[in-house]
Amino acid sequence: MEDINRLCILIVFLIVGCAEQSPEDIAQRSLIVDSHIDTPYRIKAQLDSTGTYEDIASSTSYDFDYLRALSGGLNVPFFSIYLPAYSEDNGTSFELANELIDLMNSIIDANPDKFFLVDTSTYLGNLPGQNLVGIAYGMENGAALEGELDNVKYFYKRGIRYITLTHAKTNHISDSSYDLNKQWGGLSDFGKKLIPEMNKVGVIVDISHVSDAAFFQAVNISKTPVIASHSSLRHFTPNWERNVSDSMVKALAEKGGILQINFGTNFLTNVNDKSKAYDPSTYIHADITDVVDHIDRVVELVGIDYVGIGSDYDGVGDTLPNGLKDVASYPNLIAEMQKRGYSTNDIQKILGGNFVRVWREVEEYARNN
Repeated sequence: MEDINRLCILIVFLIVGCAEQSPEDIAQRSLIVDSHIDTPYRIKAQLDSTGTYEDIASSTSYDFDYLRALSGGLNVPFFSIYLPAYSEDNGTSFELANELIDLMNSIIDANPDKFFLVDTSTYLGNLPGQNLVGIAYGMENGAALEGELDNVKYFYKRGIRYITLTHAKTNHISDSSYDLNKQWGGLSDFGKKLIPEMNKVGVIVDISHVSDAAFFQAVNISKTPVIASHSSLRHFTPNWERNVSDSMVKALAEKGGILQINFGTNFLTNVNDKSKAYDPSTYIHADITDVVDHIDRVVELVGIDYVGIGSDYDGVGDTLPNGLKDVASYPNLIAEMQKRGYSTNDIQKILGGNFVRVWREVEEYARNN
């Protein structure tokens, strides 16, 4: 009888172990790192226009808030400290970056039971199930560095863990993919000095938004893996320089870096004319399947270890795909990946494991150099 009981227990264990986890279970038990969410600038814009802003510690009309982050299993949003291109022209980038960081720090400090600042990859694996959202900072547009290498360390101390070298226009660091003015032929002389300084300090180099020439220069110069924090594949959007080509994906992977897939429809498909302004009456939205098509292609090109998610929530307006409208939606993405045969381990790499691996390599290099 004892042997029969042991056998029954073993059978039950095997059945439970082999049963496919639900998307919701995977989302709640896995570390989810979304490397680009634009909520800070959206908060600031609302504050500037109305004198107040919605409380992300509860529920909001934004794409991100605490309750939906918990529902979707999001553990670490990288909040974008976004600096519009004009802020370099009018000399306000440094001030604006600090203002955004101060604003987000005040929200974190006011809600210690919900948020905390993440400035290291250590202990990230302990986050799932704690009902805490760890907020990390990435600077979108290096304009705030103002040509001073010492500002890399300054903003590192303020919590910045990656810097997107430029944005919509060529700046003092790099040519922009959006700008016909390719002033530097890639990176400026300062930009070429900046990459080693970021490596030394422990700031991840982000090449979303840069020109093709700047992309390859940054990858070649960097001693650590480089990321594209919120870009997708040019294969699906031919001739659009903002996305990355197959050769760029391969160069990124050879360096150990990762492509974090942007969820905006314009990044995923060619169904809308990118030369025209957004018109909600005629706009066609992508689908969640389009996002996973991009993931599939990266995996086919370079393998499972070089792709992740950088949604651009609160940064692409009403262009998000059907099924991925806010931070509660990650289980939908997981379900689509399961349909295509991705294992739980593979899904966990895409959700955050790959990004954490890069982060740790960057930190280790900085410790040793």
